[in-house]
Amino acid sequence: MYAVFVIFLPFIMAALLPPVHRLIGDRLIGWYVMAVPLILFATLVRLIPRVADGEIVSASYAWIPDAGIDLAVRIDGLGMIFALLITGVGTLVALYSIYYLSPRESLGHFYVYLLLFMGAMLGVVFSDNLMLLYTFWELTSISSFLLIAFWYHRKGSRYGAQKAMLITVMGGVSMLAGFLMLYFMTGTFSISEIIGMRESLSGAPLLIPAMVLILLGAFTKSVQFPFHIWLPDAMEAPTPVSAYLHSATMVKAGIYLVALFTPLFGGLESWFWSLSIAGIITLLWGAFNAMKQNDLKALLAYSTISQLGLIMSLLGFGSVALSESAAGDPTAYAAAGFAAFFYLLNHSTFKGLLFMVVGIVDHEIGTRDIRRLGGLMSFMPVTFTFAVIGSFSMAGLPPFNGFLSKEMFFGAAVGIASGQPFAGGAEVLFPVVGWLASVFTFVYCTIIVYRTFLGPSQPEKIDRVPHEAPKGMLVAPGILAALVILIFFFPNMVGKYVVGPAMSVMFPELSRQADLVPEIEAWHGFNLPLLMTFGVIALGLLLFITFRHWKKLYRVAPFRWTMDSIYRSMIGAGEAGSTILTDLYMTGRSRDYFAFIYLFFLVTVGGMLFLTGAFDPDFSRGPVGIFEISFVIIMAFAAISMLFVRSRITATLLNGVLGYSVAIFFVFFRAPDLALTQTVIETVTTVLFLLCFHFLPEWKPEDSPLRTKVVNGIIAIGAGTLVTAFGLTVQGYDVYESISGYFEDSYKLAGGSNIVNAILGDFRAFDTMLEVVVLFIAGIGVYTLIALKPKKGGDDVEGK
Repeated sequence: MYAVFVIFLPFIMAALLPPVHRLIGDRLIGWYVMAVPLILFATLVRLIPRVADGEIVSASYAWIPDAGIDLAVRIDGLGMIFALLITGVGTLVALYSIYYLSPRESLGHFYVYLLLFMGAMLGVVFSDNLMLLYTFWELTSISSFLLIAFWYHRKGSRYGAQKAMLITVMGGVSMLAGFLMLYFMTGTFSISEIIGMRESLSGAPLLIPAMVLILLGAFTKSVQFPFHIWLPDAMEAPTPVSAYLHSATMVKAGIYLVALFTPLFGGLESWFWSLSIAGIITLLWGAFNAMKQNDLKALLAYSTISQLGLIMSLLGFGSVALSESAAGDPTAYAAAGFAAFFYLLNHSTFKGLLFMVVGIVDHEIGTRDIRRLGGLMSFMPVTFTFAVIGSFSMAGLPPFNGFLSKEMFFGAAVGIASGQPFAGGAEVLFPVVGWLASVFTFVYCTIIVYRTFLGPSQPEKIDRVPHEAPKGMLVAPGILAALVILIFFFPNMVGKYVVGPAMSVMFPELSRQADLVPEIEAWHGFNLPLLMTFGVIALGLLLFITFRHWKKLYRVAPFRWTMDSIYRSMIGAGEAGSTILTDLYMTGRSRDYFAFIYLFFLVTVGGMLFLTGAFDPDFSRGPVGIFEISFVIIMAFAAISMLFVRSRITATLLNGVLGYSVAIFFVFFRAPDLALTQTVIETVTTVLFLLCFHFLPEWKPEDSPLRTKVVNGIIAIGAGTLVTAFGLTVQGYDVYESISGYFEDSYKLAGGSNIVNAILGDFRAFDTMLEVVVLFIAGIGVYTLIALKPKKGGDDVEGK
């Protein structure tokens, strides 16, 4: 029950939030929301000892058993490390938002979106069913869309939300295709069962395609190159959203997905190269672009891209431990996986801290543009201290936790290069590219501190008098700053109880053979990773000092070559193409729409009948008597007469003749229930026509060219002939046994003695419910049109 409680508590509290909001008001609603992640975090902390001992807390409930989809959840070491970030950072973000957001904001909507996102993320990391995971995965995209577009009156917010939605949802659909391939290969949606079939899936033809599709989902979510372009535009969201989505939650979902499926795909050379190359390119590209940003949040966005690339590359390095063909000690490669999880935790602390610092600057100064900032240290000493802690940790300097994880990264990259696990040769570039990206990281971290808080003050460029943030706004970043330092001095507690259990999930067999939790120490002597750190500081300082001289390099590549411009071109081309296509068939004439519908029907249904040889009408189903022939003639006469009458009431009555004749046919065919239903429907329809007669537009004869009338006639005759032929063909199609025999026992199956009613009310209950919903929506539309109708003597819609 623990897992179910943790997942669904945010959803329950989100459902209760509107009435609670009305009851307690804006001043207390933030505290109500903050209690949710705080309770969940405390619950998870209580489970840490059990999970650290290898226990898996799980539960499973039947959801759609016929399809093999269950509400299967489990709390293991891997899910725990992510859940602690989701709830822990979520608590601090909720606290921070209480002081950051104005009471004039739509706080009720904001906190509902936040709780929905929190629950969706917890569902992702605790799901043990592929379809359940996918459901929560897409819910994170929807809820993040709402959070990013919270300030919907801003064009940038709408654009950023749309961009994030399009890219992540496309990746999610790709991931779904990969999940379905896994199901086709294994016959189960259970994630734990699928991972347990690793040996039997080896060499399966769909294994690599499934891997590629799943990685597309992970890369789009975790902003790996070239899918990274949505994250900078998502910075239009309020800072609490940025601090939450982009440091501890949404962008970490792809990392979780990769770690989850590493036991299945790890050891494959394609898995190693895909993760390592994508990660190392993203690391370098993000760091290089971060340096040129003038907006502090944009700078942090690109730094997040870079750091996520680093974590992804470490997961790629660590996956080698599962390869049977790789040379060297598997535990040495597995250390890279440990570094990935440790860096994951550290990144969430210092990146969340930096986002909150930037939010404080924006909130108190009124701008995030570093060209207008400077000299804020004397006005905001506490915020400056937090900025130094977060920036230096991200740069990989002691005594901050980022130093420990950066050293681990250097060690893992050097180990891959020296070990050359797959003899590809390109491994030697990993430490070089990683070191160069770290130099760029040092530069932009220095830019954050120096150009914002040091240097000359520019009061003429800002609209507010600089001052320190309220004490309440400093509590959350203060806790994160303390964690950054505490983890540096006490890293092994985190390594043993939080990172270690995650390692046992990602390397299940290896963890039983060896201890995969290394001793974390700040000092290892003068080794290559430490020398690389010295080189990062030296070259980084040089590049920072000379930045204005070489910054012109950013203007070398034309803008049209960037991934963002390619995205905009694709969106523009899609919109232009859809406009052209829409203009072709959206003519504004009902006649054209009916012609398109019937032509499509003729081509698809008629074409399939003839191409497959299924067209075989049976005319020997029984005698046709004088009564049947008489009513066919009457119906034909009524239908043709409607084309020539000049009175709407006459056309209404002729239409009634058609409906009542159909009811009489049902009587001939001994179907009294259908005859009664048809009579009731036809009566109601005719009455409604007569009631609305006064409001209907004037009946005018159609004044169309002869060519149009001929085309209309051909389409009408063709559709009618096809429907008749189709009915006769179905009537004589006896390849399969008729399903009607199943419904004959309706009383036993559904408790209804009337077969027709049982079919409509029980066997087709869901379909019938949807039909009622459609009618309800249509009714709302009719009422809306009537309500919007201008009154006589008033202005029309266009004149307003």
